[in-house]
Amino acid sequence: MGEGKEEWKEEKKTLATWKVHCLDSEEKLKGRIADLEVDYDELKEKRDDIEVELDDLKSCVIQEHINGFQKGLQQAAFFYKDVDVADVRFDVNKDVVDDLLVDEAESSPEEDAGKAVDRERADGNPNDAVIKA
Repeated sequence: MGEGKEEWKEEKKTLATWKVHCLDSEEKLKGRIADLEVDYDELKEKRDDIEVELDDLKSCVIQEHINGFQKGLQQAAFFYKDVDVADVRFDVNKDVVDDLLVDEAESSPEEDAGKAVDRERADGNPNDAVIKA
């Protein structure tokens, strides 16, 4: 029976060692989790700041486009005194496509690119002309 007792003591020591090891690992993991949560909060704050900055930059780009359009209208008014730039026909949401004034929503860059390629083919050689429906 002494032999069984020794085995139990060894087993108890092994289990105690594992218990200490597990508790240490748990504490280390808790510390790592806390560090990761701090890092996450910092990254989230930086992302929020970047999103605000991006929104500001988008607004600046839009404003620059509006300013450019207004500048063009002012130049048109300067060079062509009889043109009324306040006319509702001057609309930033319209574009000239194939000598027609159209809403940008009705015209897409892909369609315009396709039309340009078709016109080039038609201009280059009449036999190469592609007719699109």
